[in-house]
Amino acid sequence: MTTTNQSLEWLLERLLEQTPGAQHALVLSRDGLKLCHTQGLGVDRADQLSAVAAGVQALAQSASMEFGDGSGGVRQSMTEFHGGLLFIVEAGEGAHLALLAEEDSDVGLVGHKLNELVEQLGPFLTAPPRRPGPDGQPA
Repeated sequence: MTTTNQSLEWLLERLLEQTPGAQHALVLSRDGLKLCHTQGLGVDRADQLSAVAAGVQALAQSASMEFGDGSGGVRQSMTEFHGGLLFIVEAGEGAHLALLAEEDSDVGLVGHKLNELVEQLGPFLTAPPRRPGPDGQPA
């Protein structure tokens, strides 16, 4: 990432403050690696949310390949479940921004706030694919 995690964490905290109903946010790589998150989420829950968000985006990408224009592009996903909402938007090359919100949140406002942040930071939020090192482990 070209932006420091501290700067991103501050921006994520600000996003929560400015978005009614928003509870937690994180930035993750396409393959589910947590890059930074809001403090209230905690490390273990952030890892879990990263994995869930990566899975949702992978399913959405498959749907796009099959039923969309074939490019596999997914701009955003929203999942509504009992007790909350999960929003995931592309946030730069290989990166996603995920946000959990209360179930009665204004989805239009939440989506607008997410896209507004991505427009400002998208060029700085990159998570290139991890390449295996000489020992076969991700570098």
